[in-house]
Amino acid sequence: MTERVTLNLDTSVVEFAHEFSERHNKSISRIIEDYFIMLKETQSAEPSVDIGDLYGIFEGMDAPDKKVLRAAFHEKHRN
Repeated sequence: MTERVTLNLDTSVVEFAHEFSERHNKSISRIIEDYFIMLKETQSAEPSVDIGDLYGIFEGMDAPDKKVLRAAFHEKHRN
């Protein structure tokens, strides 16, 4: 089942959407639907393995002081 949705977009965005649609041989509706499907899947997905491996890595450690980090950054990037 499909439903109709009305969008209010800037004219330049609409022009781009038409050009993009023609180049990719997809309707604007299909492009928007694909985008929302991707967003839906991304939100329900578990974190990637890399992120999962990092989870909790700094647990129990003191956070470094911002002033110390800034000083180190500026020292490293001096001309």
